[in-house]
Amino acid sequence: MTIIGRNDLCWCNSGKKYKKCHLRSDERGETSPPGVVAKTRTPTVLPGGVSPSLTVPREIGRPEYAESGRPTEKKMSCKKSNKDQIERMRHAGRVAREVLDTVLAAVKPGITTDELDKIAHARTIALGAYPSPLNYMGFPKSICTSANEVVVHGIPDGRKLVNGDIINCDITVFAEGMHGDCSETVFVGNVDEDSQKLVRVTWECLMKGIDVVRPGELFNSIGRVIEQHATESGFSVVREFTGHGIGQYFHMAPYIAHFYEPGNKMLIEEGMTFTIEPMINAGSAECLFWNDKWTAVTKDLARSAQFEHTILVTADGAEILTGGREPFFLK
Repeated sequence: MTIIGRNDLCWCNSGKKYKKCHLRSDERGETSPPGVVAKTRTPTVLPGGVSPSLTVPREIGRPEYAESGRPTEKKMSCKKSNKDQIERMRHAGRVAREVLDTVLAAVKPGITTDELDKIAHARTIALGAYPSPLNYMGFPKSICTSANEVVVHGIPDGRKLVNGDIINCDITVFAEGMHGDCSETVFVGNVDEDSQKLVRVTWECLMKGIDVVRPGELFNSIGRVIEQHATESGFSVVREFTGHGIGQYFHMAPYIAHFYEPGNKMLIEEGMTFTIEPMINAGSAECLFWNDKWTAVTKDLARSAQFEHTILVTADGAEILTGGREPFFLK
């Protein structure tokens, strides 16, 4: 039996690396000849000990689900109709960005994701805001931390980050009656070239999606350009999770797919506020869930990356409410 690694030459004698040739079709059980198998990946992230949820001072304004854990089911438009709403969205976006920058500055080998959660929680409270994930449908922590093969909604715990990891830190805050939402995937120490490319392409996907936003454009244009760039770069787009309208409520209509939906004829309108947050996988697009019912991981345990911004649709394009256009690796 011949066992082939991702960076070995493909069994078909094409001269290409296995990951660039038959890896994906072999993982689907379609093409590998008898006696040839891919190296089985093992998880790099396992469930760890989760500390008790942190508390929020009573004087901090909080969303409707803060006590009950049940978000509103009322569907409201994400379109902002007046200057006050837009200014409060801008404020929430600025706070979210500041918290995210504080957390990312602390990312290093040896720190636990639980410590990152505590840093984010303290900074959010200091800025007079509520950490939106806390008790949203029972979520126990103030941020999401998704490392390596974890796609989204990783629960901060006692696992220490190690050299070579990549990690997405997802921050949402509730400030002045509005939610601001952003995330970024960063390197932990020295990261291999394949992971560097995955992270860079994921950021490019986000920016390409933002660049097509303007009044009168179809929402499916966002997914079209993201999916095209991801697949041309050798990656796949997660389909289980999408962007969403945001404002007074954490999640609002419409959803924003990061893949092309030819039947979606909904138009983008000036004044809308929503997130674009592509999750891009190095291997299969399929996800599995841990027993905690939150943590989603890639089915094949290949790495995943994500970037996210909250945006406001303006008369001639999009205003990014949660920071500038440059990620950490371009600064």
